[in-house]
Formats: sequence, structure tokens, C-alpha cells
Amino acid sequence: MKSCSIQKVAIPGSLLGMFTELEAVDAEGSQLRSQMENQGYVFIRNALSRDQVMRARSEVFGQLKRMGEITDPVLDGIATGTSRRRELSGNKLGEFWKEVSEGSHLRDVTHGDELHQWASLLLNEPARAHDLLYLRPLVKGKSTQLHYDYPFFAGYAQSMYTAWVPLGDIPMSDGPIALIEKSNQFIDMINPLMGHDYDKSRANELVQHAAYSGAADEHPVDLVIRRKVRILTTDFRAGDLLFFSMLLLHGSLDNQSAVGRTRLSCDVRYQPANETTEDKRYFGRDPSGSKGGGYGDMRGAQPLSESEE
Repeated sequence: MKSCSIQKVAIPGSLLGMFTELEAVDAEGSQLRSQMENQGYVFIRNALSRDQVMRARSEVFGQLKRMGEITDPVLDGIATGTSRRRELSGNKLGEFWKEVSEGSHLRDVTHGDELHQWASLLLNEPARAHDLLYLRPLVKGKSTQLHYDYPFFAGYAQSMYTAWVPLGDIPMSDGPIALIEKSNQFIDMINPLMGHDYDKSRANELVQHAAYSGAADEHPVDLVIRRKVRILTTDFRAGDLLFFSMLLLHGSLDNQSAVGRTRLSCDVRYQPANETTEDKRYFGRDPSGSKGGGYGDMRGAQPLSESEE
């Protein structure tokens, strides 16, 4: 088992597991839905066009190279440790990140036919992607804390899944997503999320607290030891696709790239096409996001050099 860490602590081999790969999919999608129901996630190798994914990677890193943050060749994703983003964007960081997040090649992946068809198969009806997507460049030394997605999206569509797409090959050393095994069964953590009246209040502070607070009470390694479960992940390849439930605890491993490579991924929510799109945080030409500032509130809107330690 490869050595990797989460929130600065090495994960013992006995606590690290690999995703169950879906070997075959029937035309009706029953295996997809069965695995989602049982495990809270579905992992599919080579679900998307590798060439299309790599075009999206080149598009995003090309924009970051223009800001002085990524070196040539851009597909390698090596961070320079410097940035001219504030200078070249006129300090309009949100506008720049919106432009990057709406790049045509990126949207061909996140909102294209392939991913749409997979989502429709999983939902067992025509799917609709949220207009807002989360593009995540993660520099060496950083990770994403464990959280549940449910509080951010509760109160609108009844069925919804997160689609997580690696934009390039992401080995475990580079900090890919990590799921906590059986966390869709952690009733003591899930009930408080489900019990809030989100129609009454979706204040960002409340939503953030609900999503992160329970998982932040202890280190992920201590959590999985106490719960007698594992941290699940894999070496991702461009073209792979991961769907997971709103009620599955997840975060990322630490990016420990030996060459300073930036991990690039994106995630977008899919819901039934016939359900409401009234949530202006995630739908429309200028979705506001959970904090109210749209793309400008995202971590990715900040220069990569300001994310580094």
C-alpha cells in the first residue's frame, strides 16, 4: 500500500482502502443505483473521454500560466510559487475565476453528453447539472477538510448527487478525494444535518457549521479508528468518474507531490431535470454560491501562490 497522509498525519495501511470499481453497467443502470444505495458512492473507470478531460486540463492550466502560476508544459501542472493574478486581472478575482470555470472545454466535460448520460442513468430519469461548478486546484501541502455536502443543497431537489471529476491523472500522492467508508450510516452525525429547517434559514455560517462541524471534532485517522472503518481513495486517471451521495463524508488527502504538481479536479451536482432550479445560489447566469459572492468566494479564486505554505 502506498504511503499517503491526511491533514498532516500518515494513514496506516490498515486504515486505507481502495474504491470499489464498478465492473459493468447494465442498460437500465441497476448496478449503479444498487452500489450507490449500499455504499453511498459509485466509481467508474474510463467513463469519460480522456482526450476531452485533458483538453479541459490544458484550458484551465493555460489560464493559470497566463497569470504566472503554472510553468510549461501546462499539462504537467507544476506551480511556480508566484502569481500575477491580482495585477493582470485588475484584482477582479471573481470575474477571472468565473471565466476559467466557464471555459468551453471544461464545460464540455462537466455539462457534456457523457456525464449527463451517466447522471441520468444513476437517477433513473433525465438529469440536470447545476450551473455553478467547483473547480479545485490544490497545491502541494494542502488538503480539503472532511465534510458532508447535504447542508449546502438541502431544501430543493429531493434527489441529487455530486459528480467528482479528476482533470488529469491524480495519484494518491497528489491529494485526490477521499471518502470515509460507511459514513452514509453515521446516524449520529447525519441526523443533526437532516433536522434543520433549511427553508427557514440558509445562512452561510449555519450551512458551513452543519457541513464541517461534526467531522472537525476529531482527526480523520482517529475518526476511522473509532468507527472501525477506512479512508477510501484511489490513483485516479483522466476519464474516471466518481458519484457520491449528499450524505457521505469526504475530503481529500494531502497533496505531497514530489515535483510540485497542482492537483486539478472539479465537482458539480446533478439532479432530476424535472425538479426545481429556483435555488439562485447554484442556477442562473450569475449563481451566487453558498456565501453570496459567486465564483469570487471560492478557494480557487485566490492566486495559487497565496494557497501555498
